[in-house]
Amino acid sequence: MDRFVVISGCSGGGKSTLLSELKRRGHAVMEEPGRRIIAEELQGSGQALPWINLAAFAQRAVEMSLCDRDRAKKVSGVVFFDRGLIDAAAALEHVTGKPILQAYYAERYNPRVFMTPPWPEIYAGDADRRHGLQQAIEEYERLLVAFSSLGYIIEVLPKIGVAQRADGILRSLKLA
Repeated sequence: MDRFVVISGCSGGGKSTLLSELKRRGHAVMEEPGRRIIAEELQGSGQALPWINLAAFAQRAVEMSLCDRDRAKKVSGVVFFDRGLIDAAAALEHVTGKPILQAYYAERYNPRVFMTPPWPEIYAGDADRRHGLQQAIEEYERLLVAFSSLGYIIEVLPKIGVAQRADGILRSLKLA
């Protein structure tokens, strides 16, 4: 769906900050499934935390991403996704070794996906992001392959201020 725009890329590369800026400008945003799952799991059993059971976490992310797509269909205009189904399916495929990505080929987003590259100067771990920069870079490289294999046009965002990044995305989508 052309109005569903994914912002993906390296963990700690500024995605959530960028999505906050787009939301501040009045655009609809679907927040990152991973952070929501972690919050739910910390309140519940904790069995699907990424540092406990990455496969269960990724499966929940796939399910949540599908629900997010359904919710987004009820929103008019462009909807920006902080990660999404492709990210989740790529993670599940990586951890299980089972071919999963192609099963979601029909669940399309805008052909252009915006990727935040590794940015060591701003990367920081936190209570939810317990992996290091090297693991984040490996994930980024897997995502480049995943999106490319599904025919998406990848636009790697420059390492510039958040307002300039948002301006660039909106210009690229002809929304500015």
